[in-house]
Amino acid sequence: MIRQIWPPEQTREIGPDDLEALYRFPDVAKWLVVNFVSSTDGAITVGGRSQPLSTAPDRVVFKLGSDLADVVLLGAGTAVIEEFDGVHPDPETADRRRRHGLRPIPPIAVVTTGSSLPPDAPVLTRAAVPTIVLTCERAPVDLRDAWAAAGADVVVAGEDAVALDVAVAALTERGHRRIDCEGGPRLFASLAEAGLVDEFRLTVAPYLVAGTADRAAVGGAFDPLELELATVLTDGASLLTRYLVP
Repeated sequence: MIRQIWPPEQTREIGPDDLEALYRFPDVAKWLVVNFVSSTDGAITVGGRSQPLSTAPDRVVFKLGSDLADVVLLGAGTAVIEEFDGVHPDPETADRRRRHGLRPIPPIAVVTTGSSLPPDAPVLTRAAVPTIVLTCERAPVDLRDAWAAAGADVVVAGEDAVALDVAVAALTERGHRRIDCEGGPRLFASLAEAGLVDEFRLTVAPYLVAGTADRAAVGGAFDPLELELATVLTDGASLLTRYLVP
């Protein structure tokens, strides 16, 4: 059972339809959501991967992110480490996307400056629809050609680094205005630094990890951003939060 506990005037039990309504993207020109799960002490990985931290309610809302998005955005390191192979809709996802007027399968967009994305990565070779590679002039031409040969739509945005404003504009120009970012932490920080994040969804899982794991945003150079708490849900163990970026 999941219960909404914030805002206080909207405290209630949440069913599947309520969750879908809470986590759907607004009807605007561009809305970029970032998703993370962390331990209570701020770790986002165990043994280098996020999966051990994910709880049952986290998996529900995490799935809603990609189910209701036009495109799923990832850093190349996250895509490779998590062995991500794209979205392969189950019947629930297929029905949800049909009801919301979305394309049957959202493509993956991967941000990379070059060698972090090998041409045989599952996100390129096993995706159900062509993956979009967002890269820069620094990436060797032969590597860009190899990505294209693997079926990717290669977008060059920037010279020495990926210009994220240009990259995000390329996604919206392709009709992908609902953007679901699933990590990693350096991409999140860079998106925030560029002023491109509209919503931050964070699940705090009931684990204590310690160690030296990264936090949700790493790098970037900007003053602290004060966020607006939109909703908090709980199953009595995990906290599912949504913050808006003013």
